[in-house]
Amino acid sequence: MATPEILLQPRPTGAGLLIVRNPASGADVLRRDPTDVIAERLPDATVHELAEGEELAEVVEAALAGSEPPTVLGVLGGDGSVARMAQLARHHGLPLLALPGGTFNHFARAIGVDSVDAAIDALAAGTGVSVTVAEVTADGGEPALALNAVSFGTYAQVVAEREERRDDLGKWIGGVVAAWRALRAAAPTVIVRDGRRAKVWSAFVSVGSNVPGQVAMMQRQTFDDDVLDIRLHHARGTRLRALASLAFGRKTTAVLRAVRIMPPDSDVERIVATDFEVRVRPAADAVSVYVHDGELEEQAPEGYTLRVRVVPDAVRVYAPPPAD
Repeated sequence: MATPEILLQPRPTGAGLLIVRNPASGADVLRRDPTDVIAERLPDATVHELAEGEELAEVVEAALAGSEPPTVLGVLGGDGSVARMAQLARHHGLPLLALPGGTFNHFARAIGVDSVDAAIDALAAGTGVSVTVAEVTADGGEPALALNAVSFGTYAQVVAEREERRDDLGKWIGGVVAAWRALRAAAPTVIVRDGRRAKVWSAFVSVGSNVPGQVAMMQRQTFDDDVLDIRLHHARGTRLRALASLAFGRKTTAVLRAVRIMPPDSDVERIVATDFEVRVRPAADAVSVYVHDGELEEQAPEGYTLRVRVVPDAVRVYAPPPAD
């Protein structure tokens, strides 16, 4: 499917651009500090670093209420920060500049922005894409925007465990410990959809069609494919398979499949839809959470009703022209 390339206003010096930096994003990743690059290449941009306890929405609302409101909203951070800024950009009808500053940067990589320089190049050229997103609600609450994927079950449990240990162990070591605990204690999640009850290890809802034969879908593959690609890993196998199914790299998945640790295709149900609603009931000793773009959302212990729906052409994002 062709990428929905669009033309945006070129801003070679960053005039009219507000960049909000989340210093907590990618704290465990060694990379060159992009502050000097931004200052040198975008001298007319306004850069604001989030203070502890400061909300992204508060910064944006204050800037829009000022004498010179921004005409482009930029964010330097990981997928969670980018998704929150994308929601604000959609709400205010402004284009988004995603500057990769997190651990994985799934969305930025998906649109071809593999560095801060690549994002600034697109801003200077005025090239971009119009992206479909997903709107996520739990128990009819305030909707959140998802750019890549939504998940519950084993993966969400691992993320919750990792976040609990992050301050003491860091993200990477905390993730290893969380995976080990999940291998020992993972329990199936009960779901009810269209009157049907099932037990699953994990569920992933990707924005747009994703890689066939894979359970864990962290990074989107298309931009204007106005569907949800849902994978339900039914709890018919071992905890080891439950954990192995969370591998999201193609090479890693291929290796695990070759040694027969990955779940068989018969254990994974695929659903393609524009609207997905399910009742989620975690195991008695499991935390009640779901994840969207790496952001953890706690829910009522007895369970919750999760709804994900497609929103076409929701956000305009600066990005390099797609390769042929």
